[in-house]
Amino acid sequence: MRNFWNKLVTTLEMIKFEHTLFALPFAFLGAILAAGGLPSMWQIAWITVAMFGARSAAMTFNRIIDIDFDAANPRTANRELPSGKLSIGFAWAFLFVSISIFLLASYMLNWLTFALSPIALLSVLGYSYAKRYTAFAHLLLGWALSISPTAAWIAVRGAIDSEIPLLLSLVVFMWTAGFDVMYACQDYEFDKKAGLRSIPARFGIKNSLWIARLFHLQAFIALLLLYFVTGLGWPSLAGVLLVGALLVYQHTLVSAKNLSRMNAAFFTTNAFVSVILFISFSLAVFIAE
Repeated sequence: MRNFWNKLVTTLEMIKFEHTLFALPFAFLGAILAAGGLPSMWQIAWITVAMFGARSAAMTFNRIIDIDFDAANPRTANRELPSGKLSIGFAWAFLFVSISIFLLASYMLNWLTFALSPIALLSVLGYSYAKRYTAFAHLLLGWALSISPTAAWIAVRGAIDSEIPLLLSLVVFMWTAGFDVMYACQDYEFDKKAGLRSIPARFGIKNSLWIARLFHLQAFIALLLLYFVTGLGWPSLAGVLLVGALLVYQHTLVSAKNLSRMNAAFFTTNAFVSVILFISFSLAVFIAE
């Protein structure tokens, strides 16, 4: 039994389960906006299962595909696969189980979510190859994460019948691309030597931090548009302003000469962004009911 729990904990570490906070609140927010309140428990349950399956598949596939790069990079050499904590065979098995869970959840929601599920799956898995071919892999990651709010809207309504989910997805798209560019600055030297493509490897750390700021400015503009389009009350405006301040604060933590506070900028700050928007916009929806 102890071995089972140890393996479970190691598996959750491999897929960075705690980072679900980045995407799951946006999926729930998309569902709440679609329902104009609380979706059914059936919908909430299967949206949660679908998110877990998709994210687990994406992270596991990324770890499998990048095992050689991870082993060669001092920052990632201790990850679960290159260090031997988990076997490749186990990772492949976990990947197929995760994909099956995602497809089942999509089927249980409605026909359109199931029909579109292969596109979502290809998007979240395809990102793993992006850095081999394009410096703009960060935008592909943004696309992969941005699917969740619109997918949750479809899960509730069975259609894309409003610009609201698309604006929320645009927020996630630019926000994700921005913080991924920032995070990739840590691997500037390794990416250059390994021949991997990234915005920092192509444009340098200083320029890349400015590109990340531009992406986050675009995310904030999309967030303002979302506020005006939804017509929700003061809690959503408070959330928009808090997130704007948080994005600015995030960029004060790092500079081209000092990336030592990247973990605070990446993990702590980004977890707050998704939670703040979920709470503020959801509260505004419930007040408006």
